[in-house]
Amino acid sequence: MNLTEKILNLRPKKIQEKLGRLPILLLDSHKVFRILGKYPLVILAANPRIKHVIPGLMKAAKELNSVIIFQLAASECNLKDGYTGMTPKSFFETIIDYALKNKFDRPFVIHADHIQVKITEPETIQKAKDLISEIIKIGYTSVAIDASANPLNDNIKVTAELAKLIKGKQIGLEVEIGEVLKKLEIDKIPTVEEAEKFIKSLIDLGIQPDLLAIYNGAKHGNYLPGEKIYIDLKRTKEIAQAIKKYKVSIVQHGITGIPMGLVKKFADYGIRKGNIATEWQNIAIKNLPTDLRKKMKKWAKDNNQDIKFAIKIFKNEIDNIPQKFIEKIITETYKRAREFIKAFRAQNSANKLISKL
Repeated sequence: MNLTEKILNLRPKKIQEKLGRLPILLLDSHKVFRILGKYPLVILAANPRIKHVIPGLMKAAKELNSVIIFQLAASECNLKDGYTGMTPKSFFETIIDYALKNKFDRPFVIHADHIQVKITEPETIQKAKDLISEIIKIGYTSVAIDASANPLNDNIKVTAELAKLIKGKQIGLEVEIGEVLKKLEIDKIPTVEEAEKFIKSLIDLGIQPDLLAIYNGAKHGNYLPGEKIYIDLKRTKEIAQAIKKYKVSIVQHGITGIPMGLVKKFADYGIRKGNIATEWQNIAIKNLPTDLRKKMKKWAKDNNQDIKFAIKIFKNEIDNIPQKFIEKIITETYKRAREFIKAFRAQNSANKLISKL
C-alpha cells in the first residue's frame, strides 16, 4: 500500500463512502490541527466567494506542498444561498470538481465558517442546527460555531448545544470568543481568563474544540484609507499559551489589508489558522470584464451595499466570463497565495502532516 492509499484510508468514513477511491485527500480539521498545531506555522483558510480563484489557490498549495482549507461562512453560503449564490452542496461539489480537474493531491479541509447565533432564541438556534445537519450530510470536514456576540455563559451554552450535533462525526470544531467588529474596540478583546473559561467549560460539557477564533482587534473586509490597523498579538499569544494544554489552536480573522511584515509574525504568537476572504474577492473582481465590473459597482452603489453582495446578483455572468479573464484571476490568486503560504511558514506543512498521520 503506497502513501496516498494510506492517507485515503485516514479520511473520515463519510468521505470514503462519498468519494470512494478518488485521489482526494479531504481530511477533517481535528486530525490536521492535532498534528500541525504543534508547529510554528499558519494554515491558509481561503474563502473563494468567486469560484475562479480556486485553481490558483490549489496551484500555490500544491507547489509549496502546503495543507489548505477551503471555507465559506454561513452568510456567504447557506441553505438559501447566502451572498455568493452557493449552497453548501454546490460549494462542496465545486471544490471536489476543481481538485479532480487540477489533480490536486495535497491534504485539505472543507470548512463551514461562522455558523452564527447572535440571538439565543429557539428559531435562531434551530436555523443553525439545520445548517449543521446539512453540512454533515454533504461531507464537510470542519465547522465553526460562532455564538461570540452573546455573553460568555450564553456563548458556552449555545456552542455546546450545537457542537453536540457533530460529536462522533469525524468533523473538526472551531469555536469563537469575542465578536469580530466593524471598527476597533480594544475593550472588547477577550481576556486570557475568559478564553480559558470558555474552552474549559466546553470540555467539561463533553465538547472538544480544535480551534479558537478570537477578536484581537482585526476586522473583516477591506480597511479604509487611513484606517488604523491594530492586532493585539501579545494578548493573542497569552491566550494561545493558556489553551495549549487543552489541545486548542488559535484562528486569526481579518487578514486582508494587514501588512505582510506583520502577517509573517503570526506563527510566533500561537496562530495556526489564518482566514483570508476579501483578498480573493478583490483579485477576482479586479480582473472581471470591465462592463461586468462596472455593472456590479453600479448595483452596489444604487443599493447602498458592499460590492460582495453583488456576487450573487451577477453570479451567472461571473461564472461564465471568457477564459482569458479566468486565467488572469488564477495567475494573480496563485501569486498572492504563494506569498501568504510563505509568510505563514506553511511550506511543506503537507509533509509534516503526512509524516505524523
